[in-house]
Amino acid sequence: MFQLQFLSTLFIVVIGSAAFFVVILFAIDVSQTRDAVRRNYPVIGRFRYLFSTLGTFFRQYFFAMDREEMPLNRAERDWVARATSHLDNTVAFGSTKNLTPAGTAIFVNCAFPTLDDDAVEMQPLEIGPYCRHPYKAPSFFNISGMSYGALSAPAVLALSRGAKIAGCWMNTGEGGLSPYHLDGGADIVMQIGTAKYGVRDSSGGLSDEKLRAVASHPTVRMFELKLSQGAKPGKGGILPAVKVTAEIAAIRNIPEGQDSISPNRHPEIDDIGQLLDMVAHIREVTGKPTGIKAVIGAYGWIEDLCGEIRVRGPESAPDFFTVDSGDGGSGAAPMSLMDNVGLTIREALPLVSDILFKFGLRDRVRVVASGKLVTPSDVAWAIATGADFVVTARGFMFSLGCIQSLKCNKNTCPTGITTHNKRLQKGLDPENKATRVANYCLNMIHEVQTISHSCGVSRPRLMGRNHVRIVQANGVSVPMDVLYPRPDVIAPASTVKAPAG
Repeated sequence: MFQLQFLSTLFIVVIGSAAFFVVILFAIDVSQTRDAVRRNYPVIGRFRYLFSTLGTFFRQYFFAMDREEMPLNRAERDWVARATSHLDNTVAFGSTKNLTPAGTAIFVNCAFPTLDDDAVEMQPLEIGPYCRHPYKAPSFFNISGMSYGALSAPAVLALSRGAKIAGCWMNTGEGGLSPYHLDGGADIVMQIGTAKYGVRDSSGGLSDEKLRAVASHPTVRMFELKLSQGAKPGKGGILPAVKVTAEIAAIRNIPEGQDSISPNRHPEIDDIGQLLDMVAHIREVTGKPTGIKAVIGAYGWIEDLCGEIRVRGPESAPDFFTVDSGDGGSGAAPMSLMDNVGLTIREALPLVSDILFKFGLRDRVRVVASGKLVTPSDVAWAIATGADFVVTARGFMFSLGCIQSLKCNKNTCPTGITTHNKRLQKGLDPENKATRVANYCLNMIHEVQTISHSCGVSRPRLMGRNHVRIVQANGVSVPMDVLYPRPDVIAPASTVKAPAG
């Protein structure tokens, strides 16, 4: 009897509290003037915003088809998930990929594909032949720039350790070199953004002393001067104040607890000559290969760059050119830029490769492709189109367990990858995730090799545009070397070709 009375009283209290809460919400909604829906439909109008907020969740898990979602669809994410767990990645009953839309790349298998016995192991490729310390990069697939600060410490640790296992390089992103990058012993590419984080002096300029200090780490193999990135071409990086901890502030040499916003370009670089001067200076101070990263929009400047290199000599060229895609990446950015500014990698990569080829610089400047290249077909396409290397950020984020919750800039990432909330970081075990990172990289390399063998070549870098056909609007595919024929060389190759190595 007592229990029944208690439950009855509890029920009355709960119902009464709920009713009181609804009355309070009703009073608030009808009296406020900022929101017309809540004022006209008090309490009930709030459900509109609840459903809108949950819309992303419901679409991802219940309504979107496997190939529909953006930026990466479920089929792409599932491939990465299986690769990271070293699971069987075969499928049955036919492809779910629509092969007829214009722009679809189809690889051309040959009648006599390469036998396993005839396949060639991946060969290291030298970058920076004129440097004191050239880099023989062992892997054609590598980790793109993601800063410590944008990523959590456990995430960076896992990437560093996984890169070491897989034998690929890891780009620091513009946030500077942290102990977590160095922890795993992986090869590191130090990115220098417009704010010079990690190598800046007290006034925000480039510090030779700090450059030398970074270069003194034997695992720091190269330096990348970032002009722009796919998430925000024409705008500097953004790190919200909530992510600027004391440690990150010390690494970047910026105030703690304040928004960290980089300039939209390097203030000391006004033209092509000054860009080459900066590349030469960093290379001379560090002794290591130095390249540039840019999203391509206007491209006349690339021809001007190549023309100036012809005047100065091949040793003056950037050692590599990272071509980023204008459709965004792992960084947070204004939608107006991410959605509308910069060419995608599908158009930019052949353009840059062909300009370098035209000026006889294609063997001198290594081309790195970046931007939404997360599956074997993406990577194989990039190599066949003209890339020496492919890097990805989001692909490796998926290998860490990213669920594409789109919370990267909120410090509320549920998987602990892009948050500094210690409670959320507990879900990310660096040791376990390092294995998954390595699995993703190694399985990617294996499947790209599988595509190249189907095309009849012994290794991926022997694929060319003749091995790919591109579907047109009428549904008929055209060879990519017909769509993008190599231009005539306007400079004698012998005057600009790098030394053999």
